[in-house]
Amino acid sequence: MNYKRIGFLAALAISLTSFTPHSHTLCDGFVEENDLSIPISVFQTGGITEVEFNEVLDTLTTHFAPVIAARGGTLSINRRWSDATVNASAQRNGSTYLINMYGGLARHPATTRDFFMLVACHELGHHIGGAPKYSGWTNWASNEGGSDYYATLRCMRTVMPEIENEEYVKNTELDPYLVGKCDSVYPSEAERNLCKRIGMAGIQGGYFFQALRNEPVIPRLDTPDTRVVSRTSDSHPATQCRMDTYFQGALCLHDASVELSETDPTVGTCNESAGFVDGVRSRCWFKP
Repeated sequence: MNYKRIGFLAALAISLTSFTPHSHTLCDGFVEENDLSIPISVFQTGGITEVEFNEVLDTLTTHFAPVIAARGGTLSINRRWSDATVNASAQRNGSTYLINMYGGLARHPATTRDFFMLVACHELGHHIGGAPKYSGWTNWASNEGGSDYYATLRCMRTVMPEIENEEYVKNTELDPYLVGKCDSVYPSEAERNLCKRIGMAGIQGGYFFQALRNEPVIPRLDTPDTRVVSRTSDSHPATQCRMDTYFQGALCLHDASVELSETDPTVGTCNESAGFVDGVRSRCWFKP
């Protein structure tokens, strides 16, 4: 797979869902607003099929509906395959944890199963990704950078079977820097394979954002964003920053059995105060 080529094909959009009484909808979707629309067509090339669309969301439901039930909630995924919107979003309606996934996103030529899963995991992360939360009225939701981090820190690790990861690594053109870092951090082959597969999904995401934003600079794992924020940002991070965050989530060697905290971002994660170097949230959006 030529992941750079896939990245340059990418473009993405956001369309907010209709407001439902007594619901709390995030002001932003997975990416910034634009008017991209991909309807169902017999001439579709690339993207994933409706069967794959449902398989990904079935997998997410199987693993995380019980997690949300234990929190007193109900996971509900709106599977809007017929909707041409290239987007995803999250909202909370009482005890119902809603995720909206659109067929337009699934049909985009750059969308793969793993990238689609990363998007779904990001939206789930708004619900259960823990601190840092959006400031103000949206205090039920993990912020954008936090949801990116959760997607690769926890969610994708949960849903990717070991045997599939092994096959993926054998049959995929992998980023050399990713390979080196995963091999240096993780002690077992299974963990290294998982890290590489998750990392590749994050790379695809970085190229996706680059195309969406029509940026001339190609994001790379070995050229991380050097900006350091003075306070944690709730907004969508820059392209390189988002790729960095996915990568760091994949590199975090931690005890995944420790429940994430709604108020303390150091619990159950990799953080500098505990001596971690790899796997920490990117400073380009997060202030420890």
